[in-house]
Amino acid sequence: MSKISSVERNNKRAKMAKQMANKRARLKAVVMNRDASPEERFEASMKLAELPRNSAKNRVRLLCEITGRPRGNYRKFKICRNKLRELGNLGQIPGLVKSSW
Repeated sequence: MSKISSVERNNKRAKMAKQMANKRARLKAVVMNRDASPEERFEASMKLAELPRNSAKNRVRLLCEITGRPRGNYRKFKICRNKLRELGNLGQIPGLVKSSW
């Protein structure tokens, strides 16, 4: 189980990324717009740089919802491979069937 502080920090990042998503998208659109003047693009890039780093979507880490494990996670279920196997064997994940051949 990972530290509670790291899970909370990740939750804070996710919340901040969701809040700032529209603002970031607008500024990025101006920066990427080739028709805008260089001054406007530079100003937009400076405003983008002033936003908190943790408000970027790619700073959010996929952690297991049960244990907080940062590696070996399945996006579809949002849980790590260990818990997926454990819960799958118990039949607690709908639609998941243990493979056998």
